[in-house]
Amino acid sequence: MTGERIAKVMARAGVCSRRDAERMIADGRVSVNGAVLQTPATIVSDADDIVVDGKALPQKQATRLFLYHKPEGLVTTARDEKGRQTVFDALPSDLPRVVSVGRLDLNTEGLLLLTNDGGLSRYLELPATGWVRTYRVRAFGKADQKALDKLANGITVDGVKYGPIKAVFESRQGSNIWLSLSLAEGKNREVRRVLEALGLQVNRLIRVSYGPFELGKLDKGSVAEVPQDKLQQACAGYFKG
Repeated sequence: MTGERIAKVMARAGVCSRRDAERMIADGRVSVNGAVLQTPATIVSDADDIVVDGKALPQKQATRLFLYHKPEGLVTTARDEKGRQTVFDALPSDLPRVVSVGRLDLNTEGLLLLTNDGGLSRYLELPATGWVRTYRVRAFGKADQKALDKLANGITVDGVKYGPIKAVFESRQGSNIWLSLSLAEGKNREVRRVLEALGLQVNRLIRVSYGPFELGKLDKGSVAEVPQDKLQQACAGYFKG
């Protein structure tokens, strides 16, 4: 009988990400057919009785992906130790349990992908997926296209090496300039740190696309589900795997 690794099954059931599933298994919180699991390498099938934290594993849900226009001022975490409002506090109550694909920091707004499939979230975050993230940026300072073109070869800032970035000067607005930046890595605070190295201070940061998915005219704070045909096409590598 064919099956899948337990962590993948848990993720596709919408319980958690694969990484979190591995931690839960290590903590002895998962059992199969009455026996506490010892390893996340365990292969299970639909015939197995899987219990997580004393409750039967929910039946596998159809994988869904949502576009969310994150406002600034929300943290992208399930719980915040400082008591700040989270993205998940602000989501409509009729959404299923979802996890985010990567994060946007407190002061960044724009497109955040959400999914009920922890495995898909992990897949879309991997550098190997190669999806480009595009941002519109307002920054205080001066820079021309020639300076921005240097980012095409990557840049090292405070010992951290950032990959190639396509940066385009859009316009000047008083003491600020508007730019468009496209990058594939998406390291923590990458846009802000890279532009600071060019003498620019970011004062507004909006993610407008993530791979083939675009923010478009989605209202701030709103959620839109990606149609299944588009999801299957865009994430074919995940579903085939």
